[in-house]
Amino acid sequence: MNPLYNFLQTIDNLVWGPPLLLLLVGTGLYLTIRLGFIQIRYLPLALGHLFKGNKDSKADGDVSSFAALCTALSATIGTGNIVGVATAIKLGGPGALFWMWLAALFGMATKYAECLLAVKYRETDANGQMIGGPMYYLEKGAGQKWLAKLFAIFALGVACFGIGTFPQANAIVDAAALSFSIPREITVVILTILVATVTLGGVKSISSVASKVVPFMAIFYVVACSLVLIAQYSAIPEAIQLVISSAFTGHAASGGFVGAGIMLAIQSGIARGVFSNESGLGSAPMAAAAAKTDSCVEQGLVSMTGTFFDTIIICTMTGLTLVVTGAWQSDFAGAAMTSHAFATGLDSSHFGPMLVTIGLMFFAFTTILGWNYYGERCITYLFGVKAILPYKIFFLMLIAMGAFMKLDMIWLIADIVNGLMAVPNLIGLILLREVIITETRQYFEQLTSPSSASLKESAV
Repeated sequence: MNPLYNFLQTIDNLVWGPPLLLLLVGTGLYLTIRLGFIQIRYLPLALGHLFKGNKDSKADGDVSSFAALCTALSATIGTGNIVGVATAIKLGGPGALFWMWLAALFGMATKYAECLLAVKYRETDANGQMIGGPMYYLEKGAGQKWLAKLFAIFALGVACFGIGTFPQANAIVDAAALSFSIPREITVVILTILVATVTLGGVKSISSVASKVVPFMAIFYVVACSLVLIAQYSAIPEAIQLVISSAFTGHAASGGFVGAGIMLAIQSGIARGVFSNESGLGSAPMAAAAAKTDSCVEQGLVSMTGTFFDTIIICTMTGLTLVVTGAWQSDFAGAAMTSHAFATGLDSSHFGPMLVTIGLMFFAFTTILGWNYYGERCITYLFGVKAILPYKIFFLMLIAMGAFMKLDMIWLIADIVNGLMAVPNLIGLILLREVIITETRQYFEQLTSPSSASLKESAV
């Protein structure tokens, strides 16, 4: 093996080892307890805010709360929902899905907190657009400018050289070539033009496309998984029992599965779950900061539904599809395993995998859009608005290059930088924990006060 590859693999194992996973889950657990299990008690309220929207036209912000959430989900709902879940279950067995659920539960509190801070500490850039995220609450709230710059550098690395470009472009051209026999050169030209058309219009253009494409692609994929689960409905109870039992007992080797202990199930489930929903990594707050809202708490509530949709719904659908069809025991891995599950579940060697291919292409495309925006926010923080256009041109060049690159090294670099993003962001959440708790308490006290109730009645 390449010595550099081995070195990066070692770094990756250190970055995504127990300390970071404990910090991620521990921060979520702490916030869950201090906020009174907000993600459970107020999920209906959060969904209500999501679909009701902010009707105050004078509220600060560039896009609606729903559009801001879709922009975040465009980056979050991606290949991790197909490839990441398959990887987790291949490594840790069905029990990894349970630990994904647990990480998502605590991650909802983390996502709420970071997006609350993003709105509270956001500001207006030289172009008149709202800008915020970990860079701003680390500098303005926690007084840690060096951590703010460190986060921006790591996040920019992810956008340009990680999951924002090369893997997604490569996944799209590979899928088009294998399933539809479209030459790679043609696909990459079309992809680059589409990305340019959307991203050069800024956050309003990206959020406009995301608010249309993200709900469609999520519903499309959930329906596709539902077809498999309906066809295999008799195996669902046993699959759920297997997920829960193997989460605490591990799973012995069977079929093409090599066997996994409890710790491997925990580590693979939590790591892939966080990689999929990005709770605590600090990416979603950059989209949340653009929301048209006058309440940082309400935007935090709306944003936490992103983790619910991404992991509790979409990753669960993928995981159950893999388990009920027995694909997790096959010799396949990654997207090939999910394709095999669809082929088996729908008894079609062509139609089933094509559904996975279409979902993968949509997921990869929207991930490119979301991370283009995150990179733009980071470059603006580091160098000002004058750097936006050069950044976008450079980003488009990277998309065109990504179709022809070997990705083993790129995935490792992306994984490392993605994990490093989380460290300064989580430090910021811990330092600003009292701000999060105070803002939350004041909002719900006002919401339940008699004066607030009478105002609502008079408005009706």
